Amino acid sequence: MNMARTVLVTGGARGLGQVISKTLAEQGFNIIIDYNQSKEAAEQLAQEIGNEKAIALQADVTNRKEVDQLVKEGTEKFGQIDAVVNNALVGFKFDPTAQKAFPDMSWEDYQQQIDGTLKAAFNVVQSVVPQFIEHQSGSIVSIGTNLYQNPVVPYHEYTTAKAALIGFTRNIAAELGQYGITANVVSGGLLKTTDASAVTTPEVFDLIAQSTPLKKVTTPKDVANTVAYLVSE
Repeated sequence: MNMARTVLVTGGARGLGQVISKTLAEQGFNIIIDYNQSKEAAEQLAQEIGNEKAIALQADVTNRKEVDQLVKEGTEKFGQIDAVVNNALVGFKFDPTAQKAFPDMSWEDYQQQIDGTLKAAFNVVQSVVPQFIEHQSGSIVSIGTNLYQNPVVPYHEYTTAKAALIGFTRNIAAELGQYGITANVVSGGLLKTTDASAVTTPEVFDLIAQSTPLKKVTTPKDVANTVAYLVSE
């Protein structure tokens, strides 16, 4: 019988998601690596972790049908899911020079990020929560950003969607706490370095570093360790 806890990581094959998947695996968790397009990276990562400890499954998290199938297959593989990490990021690059100014934006820009962040979290949590309630335990961790409090660069559509994620999380935490379920948002700020922040200029990283007590930018590993703590017993 496999007694290790199982964690579903959305967008778990690349960038921050990959570091989270690896860190959790190192700490003894089983990992369901969700990917949308990064099939090769996901399968390679699952192989690296070990096929008895990890599985790569395709699902567009904005599509409820695909999410339900993802949860079903992941549950069949490991018996149950104990935690989810809402990490997937839909088509966004932290590029301060390419970021559109507010007058040039369309509602579609916002909608894409709201779907990729909020709708995705909604789909994943609602799909997995019946088994959390049944087991009277479960952890929901969503990746946020502190840019919504202090928009060092005004990434309007991204930070607005992440701000909504905080409201979503506080409400589900309030409702689901009675079942022993926790819900948290981990906001590391701009990370050095992930796929999405690869185009961030050194000046922006420097600006962020100077504004922190330790004068350093958060690393993906720092975030992964916090996530691991939140999904542990």
